[in-house]
Amino acid sequence: MSTKKIYYYLILYYAVFFMSGAIYGTFLPVYLDYIGYSKGAIGVLMSLGPFVAILAQPFWGITSDRAKSKNIVLQLLFLLSILTMALYPLSANFYYLVFVIALFTFFQTSTGPIGDTITLEYLSETGQKFGPIRMAGTIGYAVMSVIAGFFAQKYIRSIFALNIIVMFLAFMIVFKLPIVKGHQFGRTHVSIWNLFSNKNLVILIVLNFLVQVTLGFYYTYFPIYFKQLGGSNSLLGWNYFISAMSEIPFLLYADKVLKKIGTRNALLGATFVAGIRWLLIFLVKSPYMFLPLQLLHGTIFIVLYYSMVTYINQEVPNELKASGQTMNNLIGMGISRITGSLLGGFLSDIYGIKLMFLYNSLLAFSIMLIFGYIFVKENLRKRHHVKK
Repeated sequence: MSTKKIYYYLILYYAVFFMSGAIYGTFLPVYLDYIGYSKGAIGVLMSLGPFVAILAQPFWGITSDRAKSKNIVLQLLFLLSILTMALYPLSANFYYLVFVIALFTFFQTSTGPIGDTITLEYLSETGQKFGPIRMAGTIGYAVMSVIAGFFAQKYIRSIFALNIIVMFLAFMIVFKLPIVKGHQFGRTHVSIWNLFSNKNLVILIVLNFLVQVTLGFYYTYFPIYFKQLGGSNSLLGWNYFISAMSEIPFLLYADKVLKKIGTRNALLGATFVAGIRWLLIFLVKSPYMFLPLQLLHGTIFIVLYYSMVTYINQEVPNELKASGQTMNNLIGMGISRITGSLLGGFLSDIYGIKLMFLYNSLLAFSIMLIFGYIFVKENLRKRHHVKK
């Protein structure tokens, strides 16, 4: 298969893969609210996935690095995710949902970082750009947000059948992706803990984690808050369409931006915009006013995500690339979501979702100031050391 054709299959894979996130991440909280669960209970259920990811992501990352090919592991995860998704609508019992969410997450949570590892390793060899491929994911997410919003408005349980169809398509496309081997296959095994010997990587992971805590709260409780203000599921879908499409400008110039300002400044900039966004959500009273605010999304999540995955691909040894991506995903979009979802749910029951967006804004601004100080201090120390 030609390099050009493989590139097109990667684009198609990302477009389809991110459609699943648009369905599950956006409308599962709405479904749980629809079947009568409180904000605290929704927070518990939504945080279960990240709890399971603490075990699942290192396990599947290590498995991928040690497998004959990472593609085989990715195919298995999609197949098991599909089978588990079919169990969701069978019961609304709390303990049943605890079991199904935990099982689904154990399989599904590592599909993203392993797919990223396959893609980035292949692109490193061919010299092709990741931005357009990831942009296809953004467009897929945006389009499916509207489609899923339409179906959810008509029949909320249809989101599960829709997700099964999308994941099956992604499963089939994996067969066309370039084969990327596990670099520890047949060799001495390298401990995943070696990742934490890179001091700069650890600092960036911590910064990303703290900002993602605020995003974790947003992803879980914005759909519910939006509905409280009178917004429909269809309008909610358009909100996520706009937020996804807002990522395109950054993705078109991502490599140039990161080369010019560096990973640290990119993360700090995203943190600052997050603070502004949460503040504006606190101030806005009409669901229609959220539509233009969603444009700010394009300088937050995608900047955090793209900066971290490309940094890891460049800085982490081949033997630990899948482990590095899954560990980053675990901390940055797993444990952080636990904190944002679970703690945010209980605090929302006390203070209300609206006020919690104000607190998230203050947290984001504090993070920016603290890490900005750390980076400036370290730069000054390096300059002083060079002068000596």
